[in-house]
Amino acid sequence: GELQGAPWRRYVPAQWNGELVMLAHGYEPVGVPRETPMAAADSTQALLDAGYAVAQSAYSSQGWAVADAVADMERLRQHALDELTHVRRTWMLGFSMGGAVTVASLEQHPQAYDGGISLCGANLPGEALAEDLLTTLVAFDYFFPKADGLPAGGLVSSQAAALPQMALYQGIANALATRPAAAAQLATRLQVASDALAGVISLHALVLHELAQRAAGMPAGNLGTVYSGFGDDAAFNAGVQRLQASAAAQAYVRERLALSGTLQKPLVIQFNHDDPTIVPRMQAVYPQQAARAGSAAKLRVLPLAGEGHCGFSGAQVLDALKAAAAR
Repeated sequence: GELQGAPWRRYVPAQWNGELVMLAHGYEPVGVPRETPMAAADSTQALLDAGYAVAQSAYSSQGWAVADAVADMERLRQHALDELTHVRRTWMLGFSMGGAVTVASLEQHPQAYDGGISLCGANLPGEALAEDLLTTLVAFDYFFPKADGLPAGGLVSSQAAALPQMALYQGIANALATRPAAAAQLATRLQVASDALAGVISLHALVLHELAQRAAGMPAGNLGTVYSGFGDDAAFNAGVQRLQASAAAQAYVRERLALSGTLQKPLVIQFNHDDPTIVPRMQAVYPQQAARAGSAAKLRVLPLAGEGHCGFSGAQVLDALKAAAAR
């Protein structure tokens, strides 16, 4: 069906255990064609085989749609409970951007869930995410200024936002190949394997410009930022492009993409080995927030499992869900 512009599906196995999993998918770039009817997420069958009912939304908007997705998932949860009787426990399970949707849902609607599971999750507040993405782009522009095939204004320019994603990726890849030592320095600082660097930079450009469009302005700035880890840091700080954030755009990501670290229900987080998208510096953000908020006891970070970005098997997904249920 569809709820306020968000396609959804619900599955109930024949041998239902009385528990409902709200399944939140990851980032879908704006303009990507959607299947009709919406396809089941990869983990759906493993959850059904284990006896869980599953409800999932395609969200009412594409892009970095965390705020919309939280509202869509809450609307779907209420709809599912209207039609399913005797639900014993309800869980939120999300992948990648859906991990942030999971964490935000637990913070905003703690009464609705018995716990949550964020797998390979981008568990960063909007401001922190935007600042991290901006660092990637200005660092690339510093090391590879006026690269062939890319706008003269660099990856932070509005011209870069207008480039097709494949052209953007190819321009970045070609530039990286011209200066292997600089590319290696950038890969080390960004905690990304060299062979994944072009894809990560192009993804960061895509997401930051999409956030800027949503927020009607640049949501991060670096006028006062002192960078480190880029080799000659004095030269880097002197030469890197400086941008002023839009106050209104900063407020947008601060309010609409907020994460506080305050948990009332159990949350399990797990990441993959060698994930090029959610790297160690990102993985550390929410546990630190939870500790500052006094919620460390509600959070469990499982050991790394699987490879790449969201490379979890069905059995690993179920193990993470069981870990949340055991809290």
